[in-house]
Amino acid sequence: MEALTGVSIIIIIAIVLFLMVFFYFVPIGLYITAYFSGVKVKIFRDLIGMRLRKVSPQVIIRNLISATKAGIELDISLLEAHYLAGGNVTKVVNALISANKANLDLGFEKAAAIDLAGRDVLEAVKMSVNPKVIETPLVAAVAKDGIQLKAVARITVRTNLERLVGGAGEATILARVGEGIVSTIGSSNSHKEVLENPDSISKVVLSKGLDAGTAFEILSIDIADVDVGINIGAILQTDQAEADLKVARAKAEERRAAAVALEQEMTAEVARMRAKVVEAEAEIPRAIAEAFRKGNLGVIDYYNIKNIQADTEMRASIAKPEEDKDKNKNKDQE
Repeated sequence: MEALTGVSIIIIIAIVLFLMVFFYFVPIGLYITAYFSGVKVKIFRDLIGMRLRKVSPQVIIRNLISATKAGIELDISLLEAHYLAGGNVTKVVNALISANKANLDLGFEKAAAIDLAGRDVLEAVKMSVNPKVIETPLVAAVAKDGIQLKAVARITVRTNLERLVGGAGEATILARVGEGIVSTIGSSNSHKEVLENPDSISKVVLSKGLDAGTAFEILSIDIADVDVGINIGAILQTDQAEADLKVARAKAEERRAAAVALEQEMTAEVARMRAKVVEAEAEIPRAIAEAFRKGNLGVIDYYNIKNIQADTEMRASIAKPEEDKDKNKNKDQE
C-alpha cells in the first residue's frame, strides 16, 4: 500500500506538471475567447507556435479580436512579425481602429512603419482627427522704424500620416514660424502697421508653406499677442552719436597736439634766430675795435654813428603808441 501510495503521488505530480505545461503552451481560455469572438485560431500552429517563437499569445490574440470586432481583417502572422520586430502591437491595432472609424486611409504596413520609426502612431491618429494647438515662445523683431515688437503665435496643426515617417517634428514648425514672424515684422515700414493689422503676419507666414517636409499640416497661424518693446533705432543712433563724439574728440586732440608741437617748433626757431641776432650784435664791438686798430674808423665817425642810432631810437619812441610807452616805462621801473 505504501508503494502504491508513493506511485500515486508521483503520477499525480506528473499529471499536474503536464497540465501546467499544457495550459502554458495551450491557453485554452484564450482559445475559447477567440473562438466565440469569430477569430479562427489553430492550437498547434498558432498558440503553441507563438510560445515556441517567444511571442505573447495574449497580446496577439486579444488585439486580433479587437480588430476583428472593429471590422478590420488582420493577418496573425503580420502581428507576430511586428511583435518580434520590437513594435507595440496594441498601439498599432488601436490606431488602425481609430483611423478606420475616422475614415482615414491608414493600412497596417504604414502604421507598423510609423511605430517602428519611434513615433506614437496612436497619438498621431488622434492628432489627425483632433488638431493640436502649439504656441511659439516670445518672438522679438524690429520694424524698419527701429521699434521692437514682441509677438506670440498659436499654430494649429494636424498630423500628416503620409509624411509622418521621416518628417520633421514640432521644433521645426516653431522655428520656421518664428523666422517668418521676424522677417514679416522686419519688412514692415512701421511698427504701427503691425499693431493695426496683426493678422497680416499670420497671412504672410501661412502663405510660405512652412509645413513642407514636416510630419504636420498647418491649418492656421493666429497671432495671440503683440507688445511694443524698446526703441532699437534710438539706441543705435545714440550709440552712433557717442562713437562719433569720441572720434571727434580724438581728432581734436590730435589737432591740438599738432598745434602745440608746431608752436614749440616755432618757439625754438625764434630762439635760434634771437641767438643768431645776439651773436651778430656781439660781433659789432669787435668789428668796431678792429676798424679802430686798422685805422678804418675814426673817433668822429664813431660818434656820428652813435648820434644816428640815438636819433633813430628817439624817432622810433615818438612813433610808438601811448600804451607801448607806458609798458616801456613800467619795464624801465622794474
